[in-house]
Amino acid sequence: MSWLAREHTIAPPGFNRWLIPPAALAVHLCIGQAYATSVYKTALVEHFDASLTQIGVIFSIAIVMLGLSAAVMGTWVDKNGPRMAMFTSALFWTSGFLIGSLGIFTNQLWLVYVGYGFIGGIGLGIGYISPVSTLIKWFPDRPGLATGMAIMGFGGGALIASPLSTQLLRMYDPNSDAEGWVASGEAVGFLFLTLAAVYLVYMMFGAFTIKVPAADWKPEGFDPSTLKSKPLVTTDNVSAKNAIKTKQFWLVWIVLFCNVTAGIGILEQASPMIQDFFRQPDGTTAITVAVAGGFVGLLSIANMGGRFVWSSTSDIVGRKRIYMVYLGAGAVLYAVLSLFGSSTTLLFVVLAFVILSFYGGGFATVPAYLRDLFGTYQVGAIHGRLLTAWSAAGIAGPLIINGFLDAQGTPGELTAAAYQPALLTMVGLLIIGFIANLMIKPVDSKFHEPKAAPETGTGAKEPAMEV
Repeated sequence: MSWLAREHTIAPPGFNRWLIPPAALAVHLCIGQAYATSVYKTALVEHFDASLTQIGVIFSIAIVMLGLSAAVMGTWVDKNGPRMAMFTSALFWTSGFLIGSLGIFTNQLWLVYVGYGFIGGIGLGIGYISPVSTLIKWFPDRPGLATGMAIMGFGGGALIASPLSTQLLRMYDPNSDAEGWVASGEAVGFLFLTLAAVYLVYMMFGAFTIKVPAADWKPEGFDPSTLKSKPLVTTDNVSAKNAIKTKQFWLVWIVLFCNVTAGIGILEQASPMIQDFFRQPDGTTAITVAVAGGFVGLLSIANMGGRFVWSSTSDIVGRKRIYMVYLGAGAVLYAVLSLFGSSTTLLFVVLAFVILSFYGGGFATVPAYLRDLFGTYQVGAIHGRLLTAWSAAGIAGPLIINGFLDAQGTPGELTAAAYQPALLTMVGLLIIGFIANLMIKPVDSKFHEPKAAPETGTGAKEPAMEV
């Protein structure tokens, strides 16, 4: 397996760095399928005769494992290089689909938990972080643009997977023309097998086309010394082991947790929420199911576009300032949505669109923020540890929203006023994140690596590293 090793992925002189983003996108567009699980959620409920909560656990396990595997395997990813990591991610992610399909065909829900949730979730975590640190090294002059290009793919994966999955389910289910059709379990099983094959091909393309820059490489016309003139941007390096000892790491952890939790506040309830906000006195709603579905699709575009647009903007205005926008402006927009969102459909949609763009932007900007604070040495491993904030938010966000809404009634039968306590709680969370972001200052020099320490990804021999 030596052909997967880092030393076999060092780019030759004159290599075009713009060939790297497609390799990163190949992986992120595939694992972004995780956002499209709602396509077959109802089908699995009927197939297993289970509750929505029991089926929802599949996605929750996958997201928790994403954060945990990224944290545990982050240093391994940095040490062994992106090709080994992306290859491993592809095996775990597609194996998850294969085992999940076995669980569907044999009517064993626990196998779907183990397959798509646990094993697939490990592939999610490794695949999510594997291209990021490589892109940062290829684009030291524009790290926000670099991470935005990769992580945009994760947000946009559902835009491809949702219609593709729907068409495949119709093809595999002979009863797809029936009124009120819900896909059969067998059709979902065949869907999983198809996705496993398709994703394996595309992820392997990414793995075998990814390369790392040589030790002495830098973009033409780029002067690393100019980074010293930018606030919070260091030219030193901090190891992953030392990074978690700094208050800066935990402040960024809080920032990401608050931003993600608030975003999930809309994502998790998007379809019933827009219908409830415009419910008539007689109990009917002005928003049809089809329109609500279109709204969900629009939020996916906001999520994906925000990852690229806002992250790229951070290269100009700075990471700390862009998070002031995500969190400060986000809090204001959430408050307006809570108090006045039911006045017009246009206002509601515009507010939700911008809020979800901030949600996506927060994900895409945070690796560049970490690079600014801790350098490039083990930024992938540090990013992996930070993604535990995502795991925590993936649990906290739905619990907060569902807890408030359960106390008010049943989503799909509520009114705009019923959402106010939950939305105003999100305002409070964003304010906490805003304060944490204001407190971030440069890392103390006592945490810096000795100047002789080589950077991961250069092809040079590295000191031993701990996971």
